[in-house]
Amino acid sequence: MVFKRRDKRSWLQIAAESVWPRGGWGRAAIYVQHRIRRLPDKPHRIARGIFSGVFVSFTPFYGLHFITAFVTARIIGGNILAAVLATFFGNPLTFPFIAAISLKTGYWILGLEPDAHFRHQMQRSIEDGEFHEHMNSNLMTKFSGAFADLWSNFRAIFTDDVANWHRLELFYHEVFLPFLVGGIVPGLIAGLVAYHITLPIITAYQNRRQMQFKKRIEELRAASSSLSKAKKAGH
Repeated sequence: MVFKRRDKRSWLQIAAESVWPRGGWGRAAIYVQHRIRRLPDKPHRIARGIFSGVFVSFTPFYGLHFITAFVTARIIGGNILAAVLATFFGNPLTFPFIAAISLKTGYWILGLEPDAHFRHQMQRSIEDGEFHEHMNSNLMTKFSGAFADLWSNFRAIFTDDVANWHRLELFYHEVFLPFLVGGIVPGLIAGLVAYHITLPIITAYQNRRQMQFKKRIEELRAASSSLSKAKKAGH
C-alpha cells in the first residue's frame, strides 16, 4: 500500500511530527511530493485534490483541515489522499503569512478595523522582521482565550460559576469571522495556482511512467521470444 508505514508511531510522535517532522519541513515537502506523484488516479482528480488541500489551508479550522479537505475533495471530485497530503501547504512556517493575508482581506471585505493591539503587533512584526514570532503570539493568545472561555463555561454548567463569553466573542469577531471570510479569495487563488502547476507535471510524470512500463514489457517479451527461439534451435 502507498501509505503503509513500516514503523508504527505513537500519538505523541504523530503530534510532535505535525509541528516539526523528522528531517525538517524541507524533507517532508519532498516526501509529500513523492507520494502525490505516485497516487494511482487520473491527473485531473489528483490536481483537484491538491486544490482542495491548499484551499482549506486558508481557513481557520485548525485541527480540522484533514476533514475539510476531505469534504471539499468529495464535492469537486478530487482525489482525497491528494487533498489530505496537500494540507501540508499550511504548516508552522506558512501559517503566519496565511493568517495575515486572510485576516487583512477579511477586515477589508467586512469593513472592520483590527484592534489597536493587533495593529501594533502587525507593525512591529514588519519593522523588526520577527514576523512569525509576533503573528503566532497574537493568534495563540486569541485562540487560547477562546478555548479558555469554552472550558470555563463548560465547567460553569456543573458549578455555581457564571458563564463569560467575552474572550470567545472577541475571538469570533476579530479572528474567526474575518479569517473565514478573508481566506476564501486568497485560498481560491493559491488553490487554482497549485492546480494549474501540478496538473501538467502529474500528467507528464504518469505518461513517462507509462512509457517506461510499456518499454519494459516490450523488453521482457523480446527476451522471452529470444529465449524460446534459442531453446528451439537447441533441439
